[in-house]
Amino acid sequence: MGSYDAISVGLLILRVVTGLSVAAHGWNKFFGGGKIPGTANWFEGMGMRPNGKVHAILAASTELGGGVLFAVGLLTPLAAAGIVGLMVVAGWTTHRDKGFFIVKGGWEYNLILATVAVGVATIGPGRYSLDWVAGIEPAFDPNLGLAVSAGLGIVAGVGLLAACYRPPAPEPDDGGT
Repeated sequence: MGSYDAISVGLLILRVVTGLSVAAHGWNKFFGGGKIPGTANWFEGMGMRPNGKVHAILAASTELGGGVLFAVGLLTPLAAAGIVGLMVVAGWTTHRDKGFFIVKGGWEYNLILATVAVGVATIGPGRYSLDWVAGIEPAFDPNLGLAVSAGLGIVAGVGLLAACYRPPAPEPDDGGT
């Protein structure tokens, strides 16, 4: 196996595992547990406005669609931007106050998924991707892959938070009485 083939196999493994992991979260929002209504209640409870159902559908669709696109290596920088945006929002709304480690509910997992997505988008999806089949990957520009995946993903995530995140006021501390 030539070095480019080995790199392409490594990228394939990263894309499939990361992409399908993200897609599974979207699938679960649509079809698991509380489905969209339960996810909508969860989003509303954390302070996503104006409508939790809209956020539930958008998050589930982005996870499912972006995850599958990333796994098959199609429009890889855009799929990666979707993953980054999701992880920015999840990391900020759900995990930031719990520290780094995922075992304590921290943002470690969000960071890893976003970093893998940006890394693959910067390198390119490799020979075993639909971007390659479509002729996109051989002409791939790493600077564009980095700018789209990281830049667009961060701007989308921060923009969504600025426009829609209104966390509930903390409960007053009654001093244990």
